[in-house]
Amino acid sequence: MSKKRFYTIYISVTCITFLMTIFPIFEIANRAEPIIIGLPFNFFWVVMWIVITFLAVLTLYFKDPDVDEGWGEE
Repeated sequence: MSKKRFYTIYISVTCITFLMTIFPIFEIANRAEPIIIGLPFNFFWVVMWIVITFLAVLTLYFKDPDVDEGWGEE
């Protein structure tokens, strides 16, 4: 994967997941019902997108063309 394509995907993923937690898109989830895993829906929405962001960035980290294959080698 080229660096330009990687950075485009990285910026797109982080921006999309960030936008899902701020106004006006957050209005989709701004309600108290239903209760999911003991959380009101709007809290669950934010926690869900934080986890999705973490997993997406972690996946992109392992796909990063700049990361060296040898860990701990100097």
